[in-house]
Amino acid sequence: MQNDYILRYTKPAEDFNEALPIGNGRIGGMVYGRPEQELIGLNEDSIWSGGLRHRINPNAKTALPEVRRLLAEGDIPAAEKLAFETMQGINPNSRHYMPLGDLRMDFRNTDKDGITGYERTLDIGNAVAGSKYRIGDVEYSREYFVSAPDQALVVRISSSKPDAISFDAFIDGRDDYYDDNRPCGKNRILYTGGCGSADGIFFAAVLAGRTRGGTVRTVGNVLRVEGAYEAVLVLTVRTSFYEYSLCEKGDRLRNPQGGSAFSGRQYEKRAMEDAELCVEKAYSELRTRHIKDYRTLFERVDFHLTDNSDGASGLPTDERIARLHNGIEASGELPGDNKLMELYFQFGRYLMISGSRPGTQPLNLQGIWNKDMWPAWGSKYTVNINTEMNYWPAESCNLSECHLPLFDLLERVCENGRITAKEMYDIDKGFTAHHNVDIWGDTAPQDKWIPATLWPMSGAWLTLHVFAHYEYTLDEDFLREKYHLIKEAAEFFTEFLIEDGEGRLVTSPSVSPENTYRTEKGVEGCMCIGPSMDSQILTMLFKDVIKCTEILKTDEAFADTLKQMLQKLPQPEIGKYGQIKEWAVDYDEVEIGHRHISQLFALHPADLITPQGTPELAQAARATLDRRLSHGGGHTGWSRAWIANMWARLYDSGEFYGNILRLLGNSTNPNMLDNHPPFQIDGNFGGTAAIAEALLQCTGGEIILLPALPKEWPEGSIKGLRAKGGITVNLRWSEGKLTAAELIPDHDIECRVRIGEEMRTIPLTAGERRRIIP
Repeated sequence: MQNDYILRYTKPAEDFNEALPIGNGRIGGMVYGRPEQELIGLNEDSIWSGGLRHRINPNAKTALPEVRRLLAEGDIPAAEKLAFETMQGINPNSRHYMPLGDLRMDFRNTDKDGITGYERTLDIGNAVAGSKYRIGDVEYSREYFVSAPDQALVVRISSSKPDAISFDAFIDGRDDYYDDNRPCGKNRILYTGGCGSADGIFFAAVLAGRTRGGTVRTVGNVLRVEGAYEAVLVLTVRTSFYEYSLCEKGDRLRNPQGGSAFSGRQYEKRAMEDAELCVEKAYSELRTRHIKDYRTLFERVDFHLTDNSDGASGLPTDERIARLHNGIEASGELPGDNKLMELYFQFGRYLMISGSRPGTQPLNLQGIWNKDMWPAWGSKYTVNINTEMNYWPAESCNLSECHLPLFDLLERVCENGRITAKEMYDIDKGFTAHHNVDIWGDTAPQDKWIPATLWPMSGAWLTLHVFAHYEYTLDEDFLREKYHLIKEAAEFFTEFLIEDGEGRLVTSPSVSPENTYRTEKGVEGCMCIGPSMDSQILTMLFKDVIKCTEILKTDEAFADTLKQMLQKLPQPEIGKYGQIKEWAVDYDEVEIGHRHISQLFALHPADLITPQGTPELAQAARATLDRRLSHGGGHTGWSRAWIANMWARLYDSGEFYGNILRLLGNSTNPNMLDNHPPFQIDGNFGGTAAIAEALLQCTGGEIILLPALPKEWPEGSIKGLRAKGGITVNLRWSEGKLTAAELIPDHDIECRVRIGEEMRTIPLTAGERRRIIP
């Protein structure tokens, strides 16, 4: 790769929003780069606040018919009151994500006022963070990375002169939520603790060090380095959660401590073994192994745009982001920085590689990077859009295996969701989940918040990712293994749906996620019958199941049932403002500029609305976006990212570009992480996905090349995007027009390719490059 994919800064991080993320999928660090008192915030993706809770309200299934009756009669306040007495979780909260602690390094003989030439970087081409500075005639440098091959966070501190490095390193930051912090061997500190209840999750971290020159020793809970030329620290961590897979599946969910794995504290032994293996390796070996592993994924995609920044591309990253913000705020005009756009796109891929690897937990609301014992919204899996958005770029941006942790979580969701289906809704078939789940796959309603809590659709939405993974890989073995998830999600709704007054099959009770409507009588409400998004999700789900039955040659009778039910599902309708209706009744929104635009699920991520296939609905989708944005919509990072994807789906390159630039300028922190506010990582992945959508789309059975290319990107190329059918796509354009395309399929396949108004049907042979000249 020729691009300079490096985030650059000229001062240490003052807070979390300036610190730089590193990770290997499981272990995460936030590097502050402070010369005198270094701080690295530590995370491990399975450290959550306790064990599985059983929170289902015992009155739920008996109250359900009455809640439905009240909704059908239009007595919204009474329905909501009853529902929140009888159907919300008896404990409103599932478990939340927690930090491991902080790795601190207190350096001696560091005169803050004497520091010159300071620079801090994150090289996302190699997944290595760094800092360097000078004190007097001595140059100091540090490198930080988290290795997947060696399962360790590694820090190297070096100097230009012997005897110049002296510091104390230690772990803290969890208040009373740790048990021990003491030497466990030569130059080793063991840091252990547990999370919440006795049936919770327990961890062990080991901090180990070695030096060139000088000495390293333990003093209490500190690693003390004195007079060294170079020091290398290694931090490893393991938890009891990953040992639960050694127990019986049912026992793991009912009693996660049960089994010999926990009682033997194997996680502690493994953390010490990891540290022992790593600290004996040369730093150069650790670094080389890490970079080789990372590049295998990162270098699949290469993206080039011309520089239109008027020299701003040489500025520090935080100043470039501020420049965009200031330009937008000052005049409403859109300043250019295409090289920052390149960096932002690849930063999203960097975060996915660093936060989601096969065998790890999926990306939560903050990925894996969280500093708070009680984070905003619990840093859980918010599954009424946020978790799904995290994985929008996984397939199209050639990181398919990074998608797999989501399916592992979905298995736990399915297992618990069967219980929720039975105990809440008296349904023996399939599974359901509400708007949040935790690491255990807790599917009971979360929070006491009427606009969101009682939404039974997240299991259905999540399973759409299963079929999407198949569509991009054509991995039939995977589909056969995970088909039961899609099937069971659909089975639940064959029993849950009811007929409305027009004979249509609809959900009840439900909500349009987090939004509030106002009736003609002025009554405000959230709970409803048949919100548009629910029917759109179910349309996609039923179609996916039917396709699965055809591919796998199974469940023909079930497919016939779904085909009949599909005919009775409501489809997108146009309302009184020319917009796509959000509710079955054409209510007004209380907040017209609401951040959720759930009624446009049909446009994106689904493809039920397309400019070619449904032009009238596409125009109504445009009217919906215009109405939302003209009333202040897109004010959160993830919402702006979703809007950018939608404009790309409407082939509106100008609106796409304006929204992706505002995402960068108005909703991005100095460290390039998304700002809700506070920090949420979903906007990063939504932004990366939107850029890919502008260049390549797979909708309506077509591969569409450069559907929303902005005029601000007149020259460029991208290599390595993926299209459905297991096809790698390379594109090059000049003067705003496609000049060459290359399709490389994994399988023999025939595909339909659209270039502007021209449609071509092209047969492809596995492994052979097929060049397309417009």
